[in-house]
Amino acid sequence: MAQTLEVNGIQMYVEDEGSGTPVLLLHGFPDSSQLWRHQIPALAQAGYRVIAPDLRGFGQSDRPANKDAYKMETLLGDVFGLLDTLGVERCHLVSHDWGAFLGWAMCIFAPDKVDRHVALSVGHPAAFRDAGMRQREMSWYILLFQYEGLAEETIQADDWKFLRDFTRDHPECDAWIRDLSRPGALTAGLNWYRANANPADSALASVEFPPSTVPTLGVWSDGEYYCGEEQMKNSEQHMKAEWRYERVEGAGHFIPIDQPETVTRLILEWLAPR
Repeated sequence: MAQTLEVNGIQMYVEDEGSGTPVLLLHGFPDSSQLWRHQIPALAQAGYRVIAPDLRGFGQSDRPANKDAYKMETLLGDVFGLLDTLGVERCHLVSHDWGAFLGWAMCIFAPDKVDRHVALSVGHPAAFRDAGMRQREMSWYILLFQYEGLAEETIQADDWKFLRDFTRDHPECDAWIRDLSRPGALTAGLNWYRANANPADSALASVEFPPSTVPTLGVWSDGEYYCGEEQMKNSEQHMKAEWRYERVEGAGHFIPIDQPETVTRLILEWLAPR
């Protein structure tokens, strides 16, 4: 069932399908709950209640204009507020891209809310931050995204050529462009980076990220071009719970779309009752 709920001061769109143990799916940039369109019916059919929101700034959810409205503590408030509104005390968690940073934060700071976690593409925040020069090179675009106005102009110029090149002409690109073309949508997506990954913010470099105590499956793809394999594999060093690593062949960054059957299988295996 698709619905829009009042959550943490915004209107949040959410797909809520099936019944059984809840599974929360968190997307990243420039996606929406549509990222999970292959996994939602498969998980519901397998006996889970699948909860897939459009996170703040994306899809059909509200897009506040203020950059500070996208700070991680506010984003966490959205997720916890959504779970409370839906009457969910604990859930499994599947996360990707910015949703994975958000998912790791849930596991680190509110482990009582999460039973098992599947993190796609993005590893533990401490492992990501400490992944060295290669990861800094792969993350070059984060600096561009900090330039308010200039980034928006660059990304949209010449029929969104930058985005098409940036995503390697991904088949999903036209859908992303339709979404990001709505008033305020591109800036809202970029505000996730501006509020949480600004290299000029010295406070971010000193944030302590404790180990996760939630059993986690880390999934990385051989065609990844934003997140190196090291940051995912080294997440094991920041775990105080069960850890497993899986390398998916034949997928780029957007693994749930690029290899839907493989991702669904891995999720179901990891979430299966022990």
